Amino acid sequence: MQIKEDIVYVGVNDHTVDLFEGQYSVPNGMAYNSYVILDEKTAVMDTVDANFKDEWLQKVDKALAGKSPDYLIVQHMEPDHSANIAAFLHKYPKAKVVSSSKSFVMMKNFFGTDFADRRVVVEEGEKLNLGKHFLTFIAAPMVHWPEVMLVYDESAKVLFSADAFGKFGALDREEEWACEARRYYFGIVGKYGVQVQNLLRKLSGTVVDVICPLHGPVLKENLGYYLNLYDTWSRYGVESNGIVIAYTSVYGNTKKAVEYLAKKLKEKGCEKVAVNDLARCDMAEAVEDAFRYGKIVLATTTYNGEIFPFMRDFLSHLKEHNFQNRTVGFIENGSWAPVATRVMQKALETCKNLTYAQSAVKILSSLTDENYVQLDGLAEELCK
Repeated sequence: MQIKEDIVYVGVNDHTVDLFEGQYSVPNGMAYNSYVILDEKTAVMDTVDANFKDEWLQKVDKALAGKSPDYLIVQHMEPDHSANIAAFLHKYPKAKVVSSSKSFVMMKNFFGTDFADRRVVVEEGEKLNLGKHFLTFIAAPMVHWPEVMLVYDESAKVLFSADAFGKFGALDREEEWACEARRYYFGIVGKYGVQVQNLLRKLSGTVVDVICPLHGPVLKENLGYYLNLYDTWSRYGVESNGIVIAYTSVYGNTKKAVEYLAKKLKEKGCEKVAVNDLARCDMAEAVEDAFRYGKIVLATTTYNGEIFPFMRDFLSHLKEHNFQNRTVGFIENGSWAPVATRVMQKALETCKNLTYAQSAVKILSSLTDENYVQLDGLAEELCK
């Protein structure tokens, strides 16, 4: 893939991985991206996952067309991007490795050496002259590791964005960008909204024609769309008008309440209602919905004096990723001593700027006429 006349894609597609980072389902695989900049001096941007060492080195060798690389630039030290640093430096003994000081500390941890005789340490704002291409390094700590540095190619107007603007999915599969990019963002980067905002401010005013992330497709058109989504996501803003219902149900009564509420919400004009059965859905999809829409209903049973485990896990994910700026409604069920609403509210007490719906729904085992009235009230309040 030719990114620009003298910038070549040398990444790989992974269809063997089932769980990315050991937890995120990736039915369409993953892409590990790497790039070669061909100039008076030649730079390779990042490596790929260890399982694809030979394929990647062959692609790099082909792109170099007989030239010897001068630099390996390492933006991010996660092993899916850094695993082949030592193999690259062994194959190309004259190449130097360029990265942040924190990256070289991590290299010592991963490889037993920090390549002291071949390293070039760069800091925020420093430039690397390849000839026609001038590369500027942009510190992006905690997006989403502390050592991350983005690289801006001034002549080509290309931003090498590390894990920012990435997504799940291999490049040989067609799918909508936003859905899997959103799930990727909130699962992996979402905790660090403040840091993403800091990065966006640094990039403000920079002319970018192409974004080259370490995962997902190269972005060349309508870049404002992607930048605006990242701005909304990192401010924990509301991307789409809609209501999420996340629930657990043991014997079907809470599920019946949720189905009734979803129907009423749609009847009252709430066109988008996303319902997630937390015991069966992809938890990352449920988290994605919670951050996409502005309102959420949490419905669960009292269980062992607490709440049902899948709901507890869901709330833990929300807190971990800085859930905030939302309206929250509750449905609780319990045959005796129901405490689910109180437990859920306590679990969310550290989340910022949450508005709780006034309409309470309290089910004692099975639905009653009074519960249907309560559900009608909750639907009315949420659809205002």
